[in-house]
Amino acid sequence: MPLARRGRSRQIDYWPGFVDALSTMLLAIIFLLSVFMLAQFFLAREVTGKDTALSRLNRQIEELTSLLALERSGKQSADTNLASLAATLDIANKDKARLQGQVDRSAADAIGAGGAASQAEMALGKEKELSARAASRIDLLNQQLVALRRQLAALEDALSASEGKDKEAQSRIADLGSRLNVALAQRVQELAKYRSDFFGRLRQILGDRSGVRVVGDRFVFQSEVLFDSGQAAVNPAGHAELDQLATALKQLEREIPPDINWVMRVDGHTDAKRIHSDQYRSNWELSADRAIAVVEYLVEKGVDPHRLVAAGFGEYQPLDPGTSDEALRKNRRIELKLTEK
Repeated sequence: MPLARRGRSRQIDYWPGFVDALSTMLLAIIFLLSVFMLAQFFLAREVTGKDTALSRLNRQIEELTSLLALERSGKQSADTNLASLAATLDIANKDKARLQGQVDRSAADAIGAGGAASQAEMALGKEKELSARAASRIDLLNQQLVALRRQLAALEDALSASEGKDKEAQSRIADLGSRLNVALAQRVQELAKYRSDFFGRLRQILGDRSGVRVVGDRFVFQSEVLFDSGQAAVNPAGHAELDQLATALKQLEREIPPDINWVMRVDGHTDAKRIHSDQYRSNWELSADRAIAVVEYLVEKGVDPHRLVAAGFGEYQPLDPGTSDEALRKNRRIELKLTEK
């Protein structure tokens, strides 16, 4: 009897250590979740600030573009005025040359006609007066030409400055665009993570069932699992499958942050056989009605309709291009794809 009591007293109680380990693990998980939420908050604020800066830069570029157009218009007007003044100056020079020629001829005529000296002097005085007026006009035109050249130089300087500002703004926009692309790429990667987790969870829920499989980034239900042949109403067996899908989608809505703009796209596909039915004129209508029926059922089960999209593809997106019964069966399907809006 003493030996039996000694054996029982040596038993070790592991429960307190196990509780401590679980508490430590729980605290670590809570800490990681807090860090993740803070990172999401700061990332969203940074993206919003970048959008505001990008809008401000776009407005500045529009203002610079308008100023540049005005300056170019002013330069063209100055060039036109310069050309007009140059033409006027050329005409004045020609008039001056013509008048000087007349003066020379009048002087020669006065010398040759000794008896008509008084008439020659009068004509010479008139010619000199005309020549002085022409010279005064030429001086005025030269002054206007100099002023226009200064104005043209100022416009060219302003144009160069505007082009420099425009290049600087374009550079800043390119930098902001690259940063925004990085932020968007991070969001895409985050959505891809949630997509992977969701499909993994959905695979565990539905199990290795016949007619349900994963193809790339899509979850595929064979039409026979959800619908009777040629019909678009979900059958009772399909209700059980979609109930589990609705549960997984509602959990996904709670997990994905609200600032990630995602949707679950429901795509309807048929085989290549033409449908012979009074209800449906083509495979387009049948595939679209089946996708809509799945979306409506999920909404009835509490899934947010803003996160669902229905699309019909008819027979034009086959998984198997063959014509065997197995190929046709594989192409009759409903696909689910988690994607961005």
